[in-house]
Amino acid sequence: MAITEAIVLAGGLGTRLRSAVPDLPKCMAPVNGKPFIGYVMAHLQKQGITHIIFSLGYLHDAFEGYLQENLPVNSYTIVVEKEPLGTGGAIAFAMQSARTNRQVVVNGDSIFTSDIIAQSGFHEQRNATCTLALKAMHHFDRYGVVETDSNGRITRFREKQAYEKGLINAGVYIINRESFQQIPFPEKFSFETDYLQRYYPEGTIYGIEQEGYFIDIGIPEDYERAQKELR
Repeated sequence: MAITEAIVLAGGLGTRLRSAVPDLPKCMAPVNGKPFIGYVMAHLQKQGITHIIFSLGYLHDAFEGYLQENLPVNSYTIVVEKEPLGTGGAIAFAMQSARTNRQVVVNGDSIFTSDIIAQSGFHEQRNATCTLALKAMHHFDRYGVVETDSNGRITRFREKQAYEKGLINAGVYIINRESFQQIPFPEKFSFETDYLQRYYPEGTIYGIEQEGYFIDIGIPEDYERAQKELR
């Protein structure tokens, strides 16, 4: 069954990028004349996504005009957090506007040009509740490492530190809405800590290694790199 709906988390404050982009939410930071979120949207559309739920917060007005100009009216929904809910709370809040049971969830300030269709098929084959796209990295210290067994079931999340190589969580998730909503989360919670790290031992959270271009513009150095690499 094809996946057609996405949630884009775009409500962050972007404090680390404030020096480079002081007046915009970081997802709207211009990259070669186009807001970064435009690259995220284009990739989702290429992967067959026809409805996008944008979870907004900080400076949300800056998004709304851009979306009106660049997306058909019925192809997106905007939800606005009145106060920051954390990554998990933002996902749960956005899911209230979902039309399907399965969504791909991505961050609006990073992009991984992975194969979402293949990830969704993997997710379905394993009857997973959540499947992460994993990216192989070398010589890094900005990300933690995700370990899996031979079937892709996640067996460990390792903390951020200096690694020679490893698989990182690239921030692209396939989630079963009904399973996720059955968990009695508080209104504000962290998706990574309170969901992934807490519930992976139950054996229904998987990861699939994928190829693709990856960048996170959360710090000024990578924002400058995006100017050279994204077209």
